[in-house]
Amino acid sequence: MTLPGCNAGRGSKTSTSRFFVTRLLATVALAGVSALSLASVRPAVAQETTSRLGAARDFNIPAQPLASALNSFGRQSGLQVTLAASTSRGVTASAVRGSLTPQQALSQLLSGTGISFRITGDGTAVVGASPSAAAVGGDTVTDGSTVLRPIQVYGNGTSGDGIGEVSITSEDLERANPTNIADVFRNEPGVAVGSSLPASQKVYVHGVEETNLAVSIDGSRQNNKIFHHSATNLIDPSLLKAVDVDAGIAPADAGPGALAGAINYETKDVRDLLTEDGFGGSVTSSYNFNSHTLTTGASVYGMQDGFEMLGAFSFGRGDEFTAGNGDLVGGTATDFLSGLGKVAYEFDSGDRVELSHERVHDAAARPFRANIGFITGRPAWEPRVRDYRLDRQNTVFTYTDATPEGWWDPKLVLAYSRNTVDTMGYACPGRGCTVPTSYPTIGETDSFNGRFENKFDVGIGNITAGVDFYKDSVDLDAESVALAFSDSAREKASNVGIYAQARLEPWERTRLSFGGRADHQWFTGVDNSDWSNSGLSGNISGEYDITDFLTAKAGYAHSWGGVPLAESFILNTAWAYGDGPKPVSADNYLIGLEARYAGFTVEGSLFRTDIEDARVARYNPAATGGLSARDLESRGFEVGAGYAWLDGYIKVKYAHVDVDIDGAPADSDTGNYLAAPVGDIITITGAHTFEDWGLTIGGDIEIAPEYDRVAANAPAYKAYEVVNIFAEYKPASLSHFTFRADVKNLFDETYAERATYGQEFGTVTPLYEAGRTFLLTAKATF
Repeated sequence: MTLPGCNAGRGSKTSTSRFFVTRLLATVALAGVSALSLASVRPAVAQETTSRLGAARDFNIPAQPLASALNSFGRQSGLQVTLAASTSRGVTASAVRGSLTPQQALSQLLSGTGISFRITGDGTAVVGASPSAAAVGGDTVTDGSTVLRPIQVYGNGTSGDGIGEVSITSEDLERANPTNIADVFRNEPGVAVGSSLPASQKVYVHGVEETNLAVSIDGSRQNNKIFHHSATNLIDPSLLKAVDVDAGIAPADAGPGALAGAINYETKDVRDLLTEDGFGGSVTSSYNFNSHTLTTGASVYGMQDGFEMLGAFSFGRGDEFTAGNGDLVGGTATDFLSGLGKVAYEFDSGDRVELSHERVHDAAARPFRANIGFITGRPAWEPRVRDYRLDRQNTVFTYTDATPEGWWDPKLVLAYSRNTVDTMGYACPGRGCTVPTSYPTIGETDSFNGRFENKFDVGIGNITAGVDFYKDSVDLDAESVALAFSDSAREKASNVGIYAQARLEPWERTRLSFGGRADHQWFTGVDNSDWSNSGLSGNISGEYDITDFLTAKAGYAHSWGGVPLAESFILNTAWAYGDGPKPVSADNYLIGLEARYAGFTVEGSLFRTDIEDARVARYNPAATGGLSARDLESRGFEVGAGYAWLDGYIKVKYAHVDVDIDGAPADSDTGNYLAAPVGDIITITGAHTFEDWGLTIGGDIEIAPEYDRVAANAPAYKAYEVVNIFAEYKPASLSHFTFRADVKNLFDETYAERATYGQEFGTVTPLYEAGRTFLLTAKATF
């Protein structure tokens, strides 16, 4: 494969840039014509709405004083609620239960109180006694009645179990305008992403690599042992609507193998885009002036009489980017195609079925080791780049009951996921060899998995109980006639688990979540030897409102993960398993405090994760079967503060993470499939919307101080500071259009993200991040 910009050099890219800009303008013009013509026919039916306010969530809020009820609403909706104590004194809120949108839930909660609310913007609501109350701000009016002061609901809270959870919503994603998975987690210092290439980016939660977490996409388990030089789960962020991370303390229904927590990616649904029957669509184009990359996405969606349909795709083409030092970073060209299709039908009975298929394909040439810029001292015959073809796909069937009653709220999921890396292997046998022999090498992981569960409403909360299974395999297809060898091999694992998780509010101000699961696993090695193991997992966590504004939280989880599969590309047919591989297990601890008052939030937590007998298989020595077992310890703290107002917010977060492997500080090579050094990360983010102008401005800063707790004889990790800014414009006269300009790495910093491989090795040039980058984006909805 020839890289798009290699032959012509940088000087010839002016014509390429003009060509891409012309395509960008043409795409926007075409989208505009479509939007304006369809808007005249159906102006109110197909408007895109935010999923925070339009998507249903599970609510369970008992009747209680209004202040406590709004606290529960904030946690369960993902919105932040603040109010003065005098506003709610003596007011009792109604019970709210069921699958509802935040608007529906808030309406039920306030029913009978005489308090109304109105939506004033994206992710924001104002609650008051009447429209006039919101305007005057409360106190006694001329007729002698009392007007309650407004209650403000901001879209910057958290949701779910609340213990160590990171919740990234569609509003967060829209604000970040992510081009890769690192952008998705940009403002979460406790979640690091290594590498500047989507094709080799891996996610680390509190320093622990995602292969030690239960990772799912739309509820489908991802078998994530493919190649330590490539991405574990290649994802197109334009298809995502939300991401939830359970850092350390994962519930039992998160699935098996949640050693250090869980990550769940959710893709967009029709109901996130439409509020009633009708049809719509969108076209988005962006142009990156650093790498001359054009990315275009389009979607169409509709729902009518219970039937729903969504189709979306995006593609990108472009050249290699330039780092802050002005050097071209080899193997960073863009050549991807992704797509998402969903169909669903809801019967009159409330039974709902959905079938979805999502796929991402990356076909650009990459560095020889896709997560490393270059290694000095390698043989002259080893190429700097080679062809990589990455393909990940995910198919999910889901059954739910949209109108659950009492103890019947079932969910059935059947899914199949597959991840493939197709590249060339190189060998140059014999002394003095200068012309290598190449041969195709294909690694594949897949998972057939599913679960059936039911949620039981018990008045003070709910209990979810169910059974799940997976059947995973890793395969390597590597054969060379010229070299007369074959490394083709396979490992397999199957698992059946039963689980139950309770989420209760047994007393006022108290919330508890606890559960457990039992798993039995069957493991088959490359020599067809079979092994079976069983284990138990359990978790308990709780929150207690010390005051109306201060909440204490704590949690503990023990997780049993069975025997992890080895990576596809290091499978060795000569492995012997001896007495058998050891199951891996983990213990997680977390304590924290959170305070909220009048839009201000301050929080802090201490965490620790211990993983025992983690399998880190290596190709050699063959005699041990790659049974190397290591112990890992991750510990540290996170603190943060923020303030949200009606049209904006500002947040500051700081995470300190230390990781040891077998009692010594981790390095990025020993930490393959385990962990990465992180140290200290500080993020500052903020945005403000000028409603009258339709303009939002904002940005973020990442600060990584020097980190010297490193492996013996290794240099300290260098400090860096990166600033990103953006401006987004939604003209009132063209309500279906959005225009955005981003400047990433404003001050042209030369750096590699802290979790990127090889920064502590003198022979390794790490994959640097892109230097100053101007990104223009235009979106039209119709």
